[in-house]
Amino acid sequence: MADKTSDPQSRHPLTPLSVPEIEAMRGVLERESLLTDATRVSYVTLREPSKQDVIAWSPGVRLPRQVALLLTDLSTLTLTELVLDLDREAIVERREVDAVEKGSAPSFDEDLAGADPIVKADPRWVEAVAKRGVTDLDQVVVVGLSAGIFGYSDEVGVRMVRALAFRQDYPSDSVWAHPIDGVVAHVDLTHKKVLRVVETEVMHVPEESGDYLDPAVRGEYRTSLKPISITQPEGVSFSLQDGVLAWENWKVRVGFNGREGLTLHQLSFHDRGVDRPILYRGSVAEMVVNYGDPTPTHAWQNYFDVGEYQFGRLANALELGCDCKGEITYVDAVVVDDHGRPKTLPNAICIHEEDYGILWKHTDDFSGTSEVRRQRRLVISFFVTVGNYDYGFYWYLYLDGKIELESKATGIVFTSGMPSPDYPYATELAPGLGAPVHQHLFSARLDMTVDGIRNSIDEIDAVQVPTSEENPWGNAFTRSVTRLRSEKQAVRDAKGSVGRVWQISSAEQTNRLGAPTAYLLHPEESPTLLAAEDSSIRRRAAFAGHHLWVTQHHPDEQFPAGDQVNLNPGFGGLPSYIEQDRSLEGEDLVLWHTFGLTHFPRTEDWPIMPVDYAGFTLTPNGFFDRNPTLDVPPEPSGHCAATPEGSRTGDAEGSGGAEASGDAEGSGGCGCGCS
Repeated sequence: MADKTSDPQSRHPLTPLSVPEIEAMRGVLERESLLTDATRVSYVTLREPSKQDVIAWSPGVRLPRQVALLLTDLSTLTLTELVLDLDREAIVERREVDAVEKGSAPSFDEDLAGADPIVKADPRWVEAVAKRGVTDLDQVVVVGLSAGIFGYSDEVGVRMVRALAFRQDYPSDSVWAHPIDGVVAHVDLTHKKVLRVVETEVMHVPEESGDYLDPAVRGEYRTSLKPISITQPEGVSFSLQDGVLAWENWKVRVGFNGREGLTLHQLSFHDRGVDRPILYRGSVAEMVVNYGDPTPTHAWQNYFDVGEYQFGRLANALELGCDCKGEITYVDAVVVDDHGRPKTLPNAICIHEEDYGILWKHTDDFSGTSEVRRQRRLVISFFVTVGNYDYGFYWYLYLDGKIELESKATGIVFTSGMPSPDYPYATELAPGLGAPVHQHLFSARLDMTVDGIRNSIDEIDAVQVPTSEENPWGNAFTRSVTRLRSEKQAVRDAKGSVGRVWQISSAEQTNRLGAPTAYLLHPEESPTLLAAEDSSIRRRAAFAGHHLWVTQHHPDEQFPAGDQVNLNPGFGGLPSYIEQDRSLEGEDLVLWHTFGLTHFPRTEDWPIMPVDYAGFTLTPNGFFDRNPTLDVPPEPSGHCAATPEGSRTGDAEGSGGAEASGDAEGSGGCGCGCS
């Protein structure tokens, strides 16, 4: 049965799926005889109602609660897309999927280790690793990784992984320190056999330990660091109620699903008595990690961590370490395992406030005033572990209306045997140990609603003005504004030399000066996909070839590399979406922004990598009539405002600290046992 524990009429239509609802979904599948020992369940998400219906929703209005999912029958490799109506407890849509043409289901939990017994039973592979000095197979960890598409005819129509192996000398040893390179197995999981073993001339296994917890590797812990304590004695300034997070003038609905992980919905800013919409839905909808080592053992390494491995299901339980400091509110998340059962991820989302330095400041010699205000931001974050890498995603909301997404990459770089010290496609980290060059490219899906659904988009560049009669001193410069009128025109790249930004403006609202209200997307200029134009990964990850794509909103266009990504031959997702070349003027717009890291590993990245950062910013541009933070009071200490004789007092009314309105449940320290 569906969830009867809360009033269905008052539940918001974007409320994430609950445990009872997932159990009800599974009950429908069982009743329809769709769950067998060979069945696997993937991509389980709430099928969100139409944007117009959600925006118009009010308590007491019931919108359909529907679940979208993908079923795989491992015995036949049949793929079936379903939509279930939870209120009717019935299947309302059913569609068979051509796995060869559209791609297979994502990696299952059993795939990662499933290759191990298959590979170790293959005499060709056993002989290959023995040539590299490894004969004790109990010390070998075999990892089955997503295979991609590379034109092998015997791989068509089966579930494939490519298996690499590592030696682990003792239980807590870092396997990444001892890659058994120069050999890779192509594994057919459907028929449980190795199709081929590919070898190169790399024959050595690196020996040096990478166990960063071993005192022999890390040395003694330093004793010079003094504690930093972050406290909010009056509590937090935000509240979280029924999934809606409210902080200062911001409101946002927090969501989560097993594929994307954290999602933000209906983000708005309260201005002059009105909640003004900015972003209807934001998420990291895909990422690709493409490796640049052309050897046969690594050239195929291209991982789609959202579409192939399902980010949300890999979220960390943040109480296990000091991931957040201060007064923290944690939020659990519910995902679905491969067998259609609900799984609760404790403390998957972390919410807290941070001081962020100066908000604004001025010392005026003429009036004799000196004023400064502190900036702070609200942080909404989650962390995932995908094999060797760990990724954090931090959404920041600022007092002045700025929105930022920051990704943090850490963990352990993927390792290889270094063919030679001067090998150009990898960095030597330790004797004989290499780390191939690679990229981490994320796609943020930003469903915009800047002061309403009808938006337009412009590209703005700084422009140098030649010396002329109009510019006799040659000092002038200005901006060029180019309206992006259609989807094909709006496939764009960042350009730091001209400070390129993209402006999303309202087609209906203007500010007090008559200009359209707008937000700017500030990209970080960084390389897009560096693989060759005719490469397999270029076909499959076309989204990563450009910094910006813009589409007219369509409810079925959710993922930049397409719905099914694993073993997908390519050209799905954004390239197919923009073939319609729909109008972007005064329309319901979705921005797809590619950002990320091009990683030439450093020796300092070993044996564990310090955090590296990538991200982007959205800033108001004519959205407000003036600085929206004039009402931020000075700090209650009295040290941040001068009060010269004859001037107004710097101690503004209400400056006695932020009122604590946070949800006390789940807060109260970092929650990880640290002091």
